Amino acid sequence: MENLKRLAPQCLALMMVAFFSVSILISYQESTTMDEKAHIPAGYSYVKYQDMRINPEHPPMLKDFAGLFLLPLSPLMPKSDPLWESGDWLDLSKFPEGPARTWGLAQWAFGDKILHLNGNDANLITFWARFPFILVSLLLGFFVYRWTRELAGTVAGLFAAMLYFFDPNIIAHSHYVTTDIGIAAFIFFSFYFFVRFLKNPSRKNIAWSGIFLGLAQLAKFSAVLLFPIFGMFAVLYGLAIAVETAPGAWKTRVRNGVLYGLKYMASVAICFVAIWILYFFNTMQMPGEVIAEIARAQFPNDKAIGRIAEASVVAMSQSAALKPLAEYFLGVFMVFARVAGGNTFYFLGQVSNHASQWYFPVVFVLKETIPMLFLIISTTLYTLFRMAKALLERDRTSLWSVVVNSFRERIAQCMMAFFILFYSYVSITGNLNIGYRHLFPILPFLYVLVAKTVFDILKREHDRPTTQRTLRILLACAVFSIIAIPVLSYPSYLSYFNAIGGGHKYGYQYVTDSNYDWGQDLRRLRGFVDNYDQCVTDRFETPFCEPFRSMKTPKDQTIRVIRVDYFGGSNPKWHLGDRYQGWHSHLAPEAGWYALSIGFLQENWHKALDPGERSYAWLRNRTPDFRVGDSIFVYYISPEELLSGSGQR
Repeated sequence: MENLKRLAPQCLALMMVAFFSVSILISYQESTTMDEKAHIPAGYSYVKYQDMRINPEHPPMLKDFAGLFLLPLSPLMPKSDPLWESGDWLDLSKFPEGPARTWGLAQWAFGDKILHLNGNDANLITFWARFPFILVSLLLGFFVYRWTRELAGTVAGLFAAMLYFFDPNIIAHSHYVTTDIGIAAFIFFSFYFFVRFLKNPSRKNIAWSGIFLGLAQLAKFSAVLLFPIFGMFAVLYGLAIAVETAPGAWKTRVRNGVLYGLKYMASVAICFVAIWILYFFNTMQMPGEVIAEIARAQFPNDKAIGRIAEASVVAMSQSAALKPLAEYFLGVFMVFARVAGGNTFYFLGQVSNHASQWYFPVVFVLKETIPMLFLIISTTLYTLFRMAKALLERDRTSLWSVVVNSFRERIAQCMMAFFILFYSYVSITGNLNIGYRHLFPILPFLYVLVAKTVFDILKREHDRPTTQRTLRILLACAVFSIIAIPVLSYPSYLSYFNAIGGGHKYGYQYVTDSNYDWGQDLRRLRGFVDNYDQCVTDRFETPFCEPFRSMKTPKDQTIRVIRVDYFGGSNPKWHLGDRYQGWHSHLAPEAGWYALSIGFLQENWHKALDPGERSYAWLRNRTPDFRVGDSIFVYYISPEELLSGSGQR
C-alpha cells in the first residue's frame, strides 16, 4: 500500500493516458451516432453565429465545446439554406414523408446538410467535435480520484479511478458529442463544491458552489433536480450543526438552518447569473421572434401548461435582457414535453412506447461489469450491516443523536447515497427508456462509495491478518478482472454486455438503441465493402481475405449495390457512394446484398404488424453472412434463395 501511495501520480497518469488513447482510437473508428447528428451542427452554429435555433432542447455548453474545436476547420455552414434563413425549418410540410414528422426531428435534416451534403468531411468534423468530450471524461476521472482520496485515502482514490477508467460503458461514451458524460461530470463537480460549501459556507465556497451548479444546468436540463436536493441538504445540514445542549438550543439549530438556506439561495442566484451569461453569448444574433416561433410550434394550446409555457417564453423573448432566459426556459419546457411524450423502444422481446419500470434495473444488470455488480452488492450489504450494528450498540446515546451526528460527519456519503436512490427512482418511474447512458450521473458516486467502503473494510480488519490477506486476494482478483474486461472487449464498447447479457455478440437480444446500436458502425461498413471488393480482385488468396472465404457469397463479383436500412447519424450515401441503395422493411425482397441495423431488425421483428404489412420476418431465422462491428447485419440473398420463397412473408 505504501508503494502505491508513492506511485499514485504515475499510476493515475498511466490510467489517464490509456483511457485517452483508447478513446481517441475508438473515436476515429466510429461513424457519427444518432444524437451527434443534431448536437455537432448545433454547437458549430452556436459559436459561429450566436444563434440557438437548432436543438434548443439541450443547453448550449457541451455543444459549444464541440463548436469551438470545429472553428479551425471552418466547415461550410449553409446559413442561406431555407432550413435556417427563412424559417422553413419550422414548416413540416417542407419535409418529405419520413423521419422529419415533428419539429424536433427536423434538426436531423439540417445536421445532414452540414455534415454530409456541402463538401464537408463528416469523419473529420465528427472526430474533432468529439475531442473536448474526451477531455471532459478525463477531468471527471480525475475528480473521482480526488474526492475519493479526500474521503478514504490515496490508494482508495486510485481504486475508484480504476473503476471509472476501465468501465467499458464509460469508455464507449467518453467521446460522443452528447450530454451523457457531460452531465455526469458536472453533476459530480457540483456535488463536490456544494459539500465544500456545507462544511465551510464562506463567500468563496458559496460562489464556487453557485458557479458549478450553473454549469450543471448548462450541461443538461435534468440537472434541475439539483435545486431541491441541494436546498434540502443545505437546510438539514444547518439544523444538524453541533450546538451546546441547553435550553433554547433548538432556536440556534433553526437559525443555522435558515442561514444555510439563505446562503444556498445566494449560490442559486450566482447559478442563474452563469446561465444568463452563457445563453447571452449563444443568442446574441438570434432574433427574439425565432424563440417565440419555436415556442408556438412546440407547446400544445389545448393544455394549460402548454399555454403557460408558450406565453412565458414569448413574453421574455421580446426583451433583450430576458431573451437568454427565454431560450433557457424554452429548453426546460421542451424537455418536460419530450419526457411526457415517451419513446418507442425494444426491450426483452417487445416493442412499446410505454416505459417499463423494469427497463433500467435490467439494463443496469446486463450492461455493468460483473465485478462492479459484485462490489456494489457486497459493499451495500456491509454498509447496511454496519449501520444496524451502530444503532444497536449506541449505549445511552439517543437514536436521534446517532443519526444526526452520522449525517453531519458523513455528509458527502449521505448526499451521494441519496442522489443514487433518488435519481434511480426518477429514471425508473420516468417515461423515457432510451439507454443505460441515462444512468451515468449515478456512476461516479457509485465508484466513490464502493472504493471508500472497500478500503474501510481493509482498515477495520487490520488486526486480523488471515482475514485481511483473504480480502486482499479477493481485491487483487477484482482488480485483474476489472482491467481485463475492457482489454478483452475492444473495440465493442458501445455494444458491451456482461456474460449475463450474452456479451457484445448477443446483447441485442435484450435491448438495443444506444445500448447496442446507435449508428457507430457505418464507417466500418464502408471498410467491409472495400475489403470484400479487394478480395474479389485478389481471388481471396491473401490472408487478409480469410474472414470472407467461408461466406456463401459470389467470389467473382464485387459489391455493386448494397441495400442499407441504417439507424444512426451518418449518411450511408456519403460513405458508400453509388453502391448505396436505401432500403426499408416494407419493400419486396430482392436478390443481392443487404446491410441492416440490428436495432431496426429487432423492432421490426417484434412489433405488431398491420394486415398485409411487409416485414423482415423472412430474415428472422437466417444467420447473417457477416457482421460489421456488432450492430450491422450483412446478408447476401442469392437468386435461388429468393425463388425458394424465403422473401414471401
